Amino acid sequence: MRLTLGLLLLGVCGCRSEPAADRPAAPAVPAAPPTVPVVEGPLPAPPDDVVIPDGMVFVPGGTTLIGAADGTPLERPPFVAEVESFLLDRHPVTVAEFRHFVEATGYVTEAERFGDAGVFDLAARTWRLVPGATWAYPLGPDGPPAPDDHPVTQVSWNDAKAYLDWAGKRFPTEVEWEHAARGARNLRRPYAWGTELGTGAAARANTWTGVFPRVNTAEDGYLYTSPVGVFGETELGLTDMGGNVWEWCADWFRPYDQRDQPFHPDASSEKVQRGGSFMCHASYCHGYRVSGRSHSTPETSLFHVGFRGARDLYVEGS
Repeated sequence: MRLTLGLLLLGVCGCRSEPAADRPAAPAVPAAPPTVPVVEGPLPAPPDDVVIPDGMVFVPGGTTLIGAADGTPLERPPFVAEVESFLLDRHPVTVAEFRHFVEATGYVTEAERFGDAGVFDLAARTWRLVPGATWAYPLGPDGPPAPDDHPVTQVSWNDAKAYLDWAGKRFPTEVEWEHAARGARNLRRPYAWGTELGTGAAARANTWTGVFPRVNTAEDGYLYTSPVGVFGETELGLTDMGGNVWEWCADWFRPYDQRDQPFHPDASSEKVQRGGSFMCHASYCHGYRVSGRSHSTPETSLFHVGFRGARDLYVEGS
C-alpha cells in the first residue's frame, strides 16, 4: 500500500497513540504483569570464536520482560521473552554508509521511485508528501543535504532490507531491540540510558522540546536529526537507542495480546518501528521509552525513520 497524504494527516508520525474510541476498555481488576528478575553482576563475554565486526556490539542473550504495564496501549500487556545472544550495530546506519551502498550497487530507493516522501511541515504543523524528498535531501530538494554523520532517513523498510542484505546483516526483531535497550539485563527503567531524559546541555536524547506540535525549541541542540552518538552510549556501547530516528525492525506489527494468533500479512500490514525520534514528546507518544512502539507500511519513507542492522553470532561463510 503506497503512503498517501490522507494517511499522513491521520497521524503517521511514528508517534502514535490509539484514538480513545479504539482503545480496549480496561479490565475491572487488571491482571498482575509477569515478573522477571534484573540480571546482576557482570554480563557474559562473547564466545572466543565469535568475530565482532567493526561498528557492532555483542548483546548477551537472556530473559526480558517486553512491554510496560503502565505504557501506552501498544505496549501492553507485557510478556516474557527469551533472547539468544546476537550482534547489533552500535548506531543507526548513517547517510555516509547508505551512500556507499548506493554508489556500490546503483540502488534507487522507493522514495526516489515514487517521487515524494513524508515530511512534517513545522510551520503548517502537518504532514506533507514533499516531491523530491529523498535520503540525500530528506526535507526536499530545497532543503539542506543530509549530513554524512546523521542517521539516514527517507528509507522504507524495503530499502533498509536491501542495504542489510548487501551488508550481510538483518533487521533486529523488536524483542531483540528492546532486550538490548534494557541492557541485556531486563533493566526496568524508562530509557535505555537511565531514568532521566535531561534537558538542554544535559539532554540524553534528541527529542521534541517545547510544546508539540506548536513549537520545538530545540533545547537539546537539534531541530531535526543529530549526529549518531552525540548523546552518549548505553552500558552495552549502543547509541541513539531513544530519540533521533525511529528504527525499522523485522516484525510485522501486531498488538501484543494477538502475538500468538495466526497472522497473514496483506497490503495494509505494517512493520514495527522502535526507539522514538526527534518528533517525539512526552505529551504525545513518549516513543523514546524502551517499550515505545510504532508502525508503518514497508514502502513508507519518512524524514524521522531510519534503521540499524543486527547479525547472528554465527553466520554461514563468515
